[in-house]
Amino acid sequence: MNEGKLDTYNNISILIPAFNPDNKLVVLIDDLIRAGFKKINIVDDGSNRESIPIFKQISSKKQCHVLVHDTNKGKGVALKTGFNYFLNNCSECIGIVTADADGQHSVWDIIKVSQRLVAKPGKLILGSRNFSKSNIPFRSSFGNIITRKILGFLTGLKISDTQTGLRAISYDFVSKLMSVPGDRFEYETNMLLECKNQDIEIEEVYIETIYIEENKSSHFNPIVDSIKIYGVFLKFMSSSCISFILDIFIFSLCTKLLYRLTPEYFIISSTIIARVISSLFNYNANKNAVFKHKADDKFEIIRYYVLCSLLMLVSGLSVSATWFVFKGSQVFIKIIIDGVLSIMSFKVQKEWVFKKTYDIEKL
Repeated sequence: MNEGKLDTYNNISILIPAFNPDNKLVVLIDDLIRAGFKKINIVDDGSNRESIPIFKQISSKKQCHVLVHDTNKGKGVALKTGFNYFLNNCSECIGIVTADADGQHSVWDIIKVSQRLVAKPGKLILGSRNFSKSNIPFRSSFGNIITRKILGFLTGLKISDTQTGLRAISYDFVSKLMSVPGDRFEYETNMLLECKNQDIEIEEVYIETIYIEENKSSHFNPIVDSIKIYGVFLKFMSSSCISFILDIFIFSLCTKLLYRLTPEYFIISSTIIARVISSLFNYNANKNAVFKHKADDKFEIIRYYVLCSLLMLVSGLSVSATWFVFKGSQVFIKIIIDGVLSIMSFKVQKEWVFKKTYDIEKL
């Protein structure tokens, strides 16, 4: 493998989180050592007793260091354990490359993303798979497609493989990732969102797509881990739904009370009253439960109510115009219009209102 060697192997550290690995991990480690990597860290994330010989064999190699969790804590925690060791012991390194222990990443692809990190140390380098191939297991292709579409819609990040475990990360960015929440696979999605927050460019390097025995060794749970990955959006929608119900209830009540008093302005007046009350609830729910915005930011509430005022104005004018043209139920019209506006609101709150500390919360 000499032709694939880097000139700066000493400047790249390898991190492999492992849970109940088999001999494929030993094969990968041997390939990395033959390729010339000298700083290989493995995190034993609470593996079973059958894995003890595997880790003993690995730890006997001078290029390797094994970190051990007494119990299984999840891939996100395992990565942070490895990152912490890297930051404290590899300050001379350009960065670190994370790889999976199940044989999905070849040594050539690890070399490829390592070389790209050396050339572009300011970027996050992703080793991306081709999901258009027919040999991709359904659980892998489906989960990636859904995550890719949702992430692209909510954040604007256009990434073809959001769940890849092969990533090359600069030393400086690793230090920032220590404060990113997430215990399991959602941590890898949070890492991509942190790139958005830190204005770090993401570059994809296409790699060989390897699946052994239909990817049976993967510990990714399509249901549980997908819920965690999409957790922030689900919580936002829950908050919005409750606020929406509160807003509709107050709006409906006010239209009945104000119609006789101000027949020309009763819709606008009802919209303002309902939105003020529901927005107070929504602001506190999003701040404390959804976006976990803990910073002392005195302009945060100002940004929120600028957005709230604009949405309220658009909602009121849109409902009024639609009702005067088509008549019908004001409440039904408002439900349709505000449903569309709520999606816009999520993106603006994420990008602007809570921009300083936005992260998917730790679940």
